[in-house]
Amino acid sequence: MDLIQLFSVFFAALLINNIILMRFLGLCAFFGVSEKMGSSIGMSLAVAFVMTLATAATWPLYHYVLEPLNLTFLRTISFILVIASLVQLVELFMKKNIPGLYRALGIYLPLITTNCAIFGLSLLNINYNYGFLESIFHALGVASGFGLSIILFTGLRMRLNLAPIPKFIAGYPLVFFTAALMSLAFMGFSGMFGIH
Repeated sequence: MDLIQLFSVFFAALLINNIILMRFLGLCAFFGVSEKMGSSIGMSLAVAFVMTLATAATWPLYHYVLEPLNLTFLRTISFILVIASLVQLVELFMKKNIPGLYRALGIYLPLITTNCAIFGLSLLNINYNYGFLESIFHALGVASGFGLSIILFTGLRMRLNLAPIPKFIAGYPLVFFTAALMSLAFMGFSGMFGIH
């Protein structure tokens, strides 16, 4: 696997197959935490950390334990256990070292455990038949795409809060409409690197 292929995997996950805007995974954090920039950045970093570690843990678990022992039917439960354990570590670290961000993320921090983007990433790495290094680059691309999406969306929401918006579209109707427009904009990246 050469460096160009690894970066192709990274950029495809970042822009073309963006986990939020193109695959629609991880929407609960996307809508729930995107009101303040600090919370969005904190959530992005926490999700990126968990995604990367989850990939580094679930790939060898699948290929060196579950597959050789013909226990692939246990991948769902074993992946969820790995992700839940990692989230607990992140939560304990943030509670002790970054209490302001811990309080700002509130219920959304433990919800990373059930964030389908992280679980989906673990399954995608296996379905795409990626090697370990490709899986790590894919995880970094997915995490970067998650962060890019939520930070851009937060910026748009903050700007919209300052604009005179008619009452019939204010609130969540405008939020969903804005997310849909962002998704359409990201569709413009399809076809880059010959990936669809």
